[in-house]
Amino acid sequence: MSGPVRIGLLGASRIAPTAVITPARDNPNFVVTAVAARDVERARAYAAEHAIAGVEADYAALVRRDDLDLIYNALPPAAHKDWTIAALEAGKAVLCEKPFAKDAGEARAMVQAAHDTGRLLLEAFHYRFHNVMRAAVALAREGALGELHSAAAIFEVPILRTPGELRWRADQGGGALMDLGTYTVHAVRSVVGAEPRVVAAEAVFEHGVDAATRARLEFPNGVTGEVACSMTAAAPRATLSVAGSRGFLEIVNFLAPQLGCRFTTVIDGQSRQHGADGPSTYAAQLIHLHEVMTGAVQPLTGGADAIANMAVIDAIYEAAGRSLVPPSP
Repeated sequence: MSGPVRIGLLGASRIAPTAVITPARDNPNFVVTAVAARDVERARAYAAEHAIAGVEADYAALVRRDDLDLIYNALPPAAHKDWTIAALEAGKAVLCEKPFAKDAGEARAMVQAAHDTGRLLLEAFHYRFHNVMRAAVALAREGALGELHSAAAIFEVPILRTPGELRWRADQGGGALMDLGTYTVHAVRSVVGAEPRVVAAEAVFEHGVDAATRARLEFPNGVTGEVACSMTAAAPRATLSVAGSRGFLEIVNFLAPQLGCRFTTVIDGQSRQHGADGPSTYAAQLIHLHEVMTGAVQPLTGGADAIANMAVIDAIYEAAGRSLVPPSP
């Protein structure tokens, strides 16, 4: 493609400055062109704050703009399906925040829409594009650890129950598993390179939202998995570990290595500390996105991967006693 990828922001979100606006300023292949929010005045204020030239009165007007190539969907999960499909049908590529959808059924509809329109739909698992996670996946899948035995991931962040905090709202697709646990499920699936079944799960529910969830997984190749997440933990924690017949790896802060990370491997008795060099997770995400859009590489997220991740989340909820993620109102 000629010229930079022109991005439209669905929602005046808190995450967009970190995820898209700032890394796009440092990447000549992208430019943030326009934003829309539920309240046009909020969109105008957001655009002024972040030096975005275009403002639209609503989401529909944004996805119809003919000067956009890509829509960044950072709306609450309850709005991911409808507005992602609308953007795809308007001829735009979409970078959709995690969790990809409210359930696997919605994920399938989104992926089908991307297939039908011939447009790219990538899930914004920014951590997956960083050199640290790429190295972990390669070590686990290519046999450096020997025959894999187990993989585990935990992500805990204290999230206050403040008015308007969407992660505590069931109707908007909130919950610890939907926000934090989606990373743990994705990380374990990524390093093992297979799809698990849920053996057992338990969760603490508050008004239809899981405050904390833990699950045991089993993969077809005999690898066991564990995932855990919590919105009520005392302090943040994000750890990924993988063990095999020759050794193990552990990454402390696998989600944002650029903010500080300890990546350790012990293989055949030899311990090594790995670096966390390279672009930040969000910068790496845009680099990968451009490579996919120009046909240089195949996407690491989205498609069947996104559907499979939501299917595991659905199964964890069912095993923990909630049969379905609450339906859209």
